[in-house]
Amino acid sequence: MQNRISAWLGGTILCAAWATAAAQIPAETFARRAELHSVSLAPDGRHLALAVPVNDGTETQLQVLSLDGSGETQVLRFGKMQHVSDIVWSADDQLVVSRAKLRPFVEQPVSYGELMSSGIDGSNQSVLFAYLPDKGNTRGRRKDTGFASVVKVLDQEPGQVLVRFECWRTVCGDEPPTVIFKVDTVHGGRTEVERMEEPAWFDFDRSGRARIATTYDDAGNPVLRYRPGAGNEWQPMPKALAGRSIGTTWFAPDNNTVYAVVSDRGEPGQLYKLDLAAGTRTKLAGRDDVGISHLMYAGFEGEPFAVVYDADKPSIQYLDPQSEWAQMHLGLLRSFPGQMLSLRGASRDNGKLLLSTWSDRDPGAWYVFDRNERKLQKVAGYQPWIDPAQMTPTRPISFQARDGTTLYGFLTSRGQGPRPLVVMPHGGPFGVYDRWTYDPDVQFLASRGYAVLQVNFRGSGGRGELSMQSGWKEWGGKIQDDIADGVRWAIAQNLVDPQRICVFGASFGGYSALMQPIRYPDLYKCAIGYAGVYDLNLMRKTDSFSITEGGKRFFDRTLGTDPAMLAEISPSNHVDQLRVPVLLVHGKNDKVADFDQFQAMERALRDAGRTPETLVVASEGHGFINPQNRTTLYQRIEAFLDEHIGD
Repeated sequence: MQNRISAWLGGTILCAAWATAAAQIPAETFARRAELHSVSLAPDGRHLALAVPVNDGTETQLQVLSLDGSGETQVLRFGKMQHVSDIVWSADDQLVVSRAKLRPFVEQPVSYGELMSSGIDGSNQSVLFAYLPDKGNTRGRRKDTGFASVVKVLDQEPGQVLVRFECWRTVCGDEPPTVIFKVDTVHGGRTEVERMEEPAWFDFDRSGRARIATTYDDAGNPVLRYRPGAGNEWQPMPKALAGRSIGTTWFAPDNNTVYAVVSDRGEPGQLYKLDLAAGTRTKLAGRDDVGISHLMYAGFEGEPFAVVYDADKPSIQYLDPQSEWAQMHLGLLRSFPGQMLSLRGASRDNGKLLLSTWSDRDPGAWYVFDRNERKLQKVAGYQPWIDPAQMTPTRPISFQARDGTTLYGFLTSRGQGPRPLVVMPHGGPFGVYDRWTYDPDVQFLASRGYAVLQVNFRGSGGRGELSMQSGWKEWGGKIQDDIADGVRWAIAQNLVDPQRICVFGASFGGYSALMQPIRYPDLYKCAIGYAGVYDLNLMRKTDSFSITEGGKRFFDRTLGTDPAMLAEISPSNHVDQLRVPVLLVHGKNDKVADFDQFQAMERALRDAGRTPETLVVASEGHGFINPQNRTTLYQRIEAFLDEHIGD
């Protein structure tokens, strides 16, 4: 029997602020960019590297902070108006970062595949991977037509890392080769060490040898290969080790024992200990209903000591609750009541640990814990201007859909009794899922007196591949039924006012925001579609993902190919059934849900005599990034909701 500690953290604090009359928090408070994106601890424990937004968030710099007590900080820039992400220490004094872009709906900049390196004092700077155009008669040094990412640091060889490089599909076709390079991050040299003539993802042993490889066939099924020994060639992975998928691997020092999250048939992944040479495995942890979100490791290169689940209520399962690391983590967790706490890094001697904390009402913060001194030092908060006491608790919920399927979700509501409700379907729809965490959209709505319902409908992530596939070709069907069943559950529990319900969503959530009052006109008084998709046949012609070969195959499997069926589940074709006020929000530069989606929906409503309210921003794309535009969005939403379901 597995030893288990499950900590339900969402409802452990009853905040006195619930009953406190306070001035309304300005919309700008929720729209501001974070003051910190990410933090990384040096292997020797002497420095921290921080990705810090500056210049009103239009640039992200790398700041290197000394932990010797001097407070000395070195600022490294990798280009004017540039952003950096994915901080990696290749040595005690050498860093690698990815050049990145700000993207909406993401908490931090996202890499676009260029790698830069620098010493912590600004020396040894090098462009490792990039496409540098020629300038006049000067040829750009790098001509890398692809996406690069660091996949392993070779700690026994300071300054050396392994980099995965995948050629751009516009250059190499829809199935580009994948190459692993061994890279000298100080001098910029590289050597090819592994190659597959298709997109592939590798897991490496301690020596840097690729031992597990995952590719995908045309139907999207994973194809697993492995090397039983470091000197062997690739072989099909036997079902005894992994039936369908394998990931989140950790190799023991013997380069044979592997801890990995495995799924045999598409069920939620379970944590196993694998013996590659023997072809056997032993289960260590896992649940049948939800998947493992992530693992926590015992220090710098230590084995996993805990698994975390977050698709329902957040919980932690210690593999051995009496172990040193489990006891230490539990002690630290008790220092942050009502919050989750994760180990994010460790010095090589495990003397210093990097921690992060967060909750439903707190965007989170970073800490360094000195194990020898038993001293906890706060580094910085993501959004320190957010006062958790003024935020609203988020409650994990579960309910039965009409076909008996158990679904999970979250309800954020201030005080007792029925409240006006905003239903907020997430995007995706496949693989994405709502978690118990701070969400500025949710907290803004709650600060205005609205309850917020988030449903992890079928197709959502966090519950295994089979659960996700149960939502395939159900965009306008069972997914919408699940959302409506969540609303009716909340009504039956007397948590919301059935006469004051609106639906608001972004991306696929924007699609659902318009489909819900079409399918269930009795439930809703208004709808807000934000960067949504409203004409599915049009989407398959113009969406930036749909027009790729891989995107076409994905939508063939998950959405369908019949134009008549796609038309039937497109909101723009059913405006005669859409009898609630509508607010449409879109960025003109949107290439994910192309701006033509907004135009199709707005035109259909206008032609039907039901002209919607609109908010269009020429400079924004798939979701708003600029804080001023986000503030305007919040203000427009507030006015719209107050008019139709407000007190």
